[in-house]
Amino acid sequence: MEAVSVPWCARLRFDPSGLSQRILKNVELRRAESVMRIAQVAPLFESVPPKYYGGTERVVSYLTEELVRQGHEVTLFASGDSETKAHLVAACRRSLRLDKYCIDQLSHQILMLEHVFQRAAEFDIIHFHIDYFHFPLSRREHITHVTTVHGRLDIPDLYPLYQEFRDMPVISISNIQREPLPWANWQATVYHGLPADMYSFRSEPGSYLAFIGRISPEKRVDRAIEIAKQVRMPVKVAAKVDRVDQDYFEGVVKPLLRDPLVEFVGEIGEGEKEGFLGHAYALLFPIDWPEPFGLAMIEAMACGTPVIAYRSGAVPEVMDEGHTGFIVEGLEDAVDAARRVPELSRKRCREVFDRRFTAERMAHDYLEVYEQLIKRNQFKILEARA
Repeated sequence: MEAVSVPWCARLRFDPSGLSQRILKNVELRRAESVMRIAQVAPLFESVPPKYYGGTERVVSYLTEELVRQGHEVTLFASGDSETKAHLVAACRRSLRLDKYCIDQLSHQILMLEHVFQRAAEFDIIHFHIDYFHFPLSRREHITHVTTVHGRLDIPDLYPLYQEFRDMPVISISNIQREPLPWANWQATVYHGLPADMYSFRSEPGSYLAFIGRISPEKRVDRAIEIAKQVRMPVKVAAKVDRVDQDYFEGVVKPLLRDPLVEFVGEIGEGEKEGFLGHAYALLFPIDWPEPFGLAMIEAMACGTPVIAYRSGAVPEVMDEGHTGFIVEGLEDAVDAARRVPELSRKRCREVFDRRFTAERMAHDYLEVYEQLIKRNQFKILEARA
């Protein structure tokens, strides 16, 4: 029998003699050492990876680079200022948030989708990270695809949309993220991961509490400041202020920053995160919304820094209570947790990260989903030609 060339999911023709079935079986045996042709489709709002804040684009970068490292042929559809070892297809000159000349952001998203579907036959699977924008096209094209849902799903407007497109294969980033739409076509839950060597472990705790992310009502930096005041410990706030949250910042948060215990660092880049988190006594994660994952928690764990997080969203899935930090119910509980941080082992925090939240583990989980979907679609093609 003629040898099967890689990529292993080359399009097969139906053969009554059973040759196609034998090829599929042979491919299955060789898949661990084969090459996949994978398209990653990222949002254009931030670069991949982001220059500053940006959770989804950061995860897309970690996944893309790990897949390339493992030898797969990866094409990244993203903004032109992205940096990757994959083949970059730029749908716009630079990330839309940083492009002051961009007026119509949606036009760039539509153009990117056109580029993706023009080249769809070149890929064994297309992995979308752009919510539901591609659903109508994906339904009408015979492609193997999957979508990681990165945002919250407890929004009433989303219910009829996902109900209409309930055939679209989707991946959750936590189990609790699925709760508003349990009937969606969920393929797996894949937790985020970071490159193992991205953050250095720091055995000695720092002298300040840390808050990192975004200034917005649901992130509750006001809670973080109040915790710091109660325990009489400095708190550093490294966060960006989006235009939509400017009024909230000016009216609610800015007055709180006048306290001498509070240092407002502002938005920081990737190169500054390791020092900011690694030198902290603990990370405060006092959220007040159904957080789908919470990347900052595993970034802190990678540094060995414990986390004090309010029980909401995916926090109980990501946190290892009593090992990587404490899950709290309110201010009094959070203040008590801050005083108990010395009970925790920073070494244990890093060990949990290494076991659960590396990019290598994340890529492994996604590759398993890719293989299942590709195999399923190939058999659909064979059955249709029978």
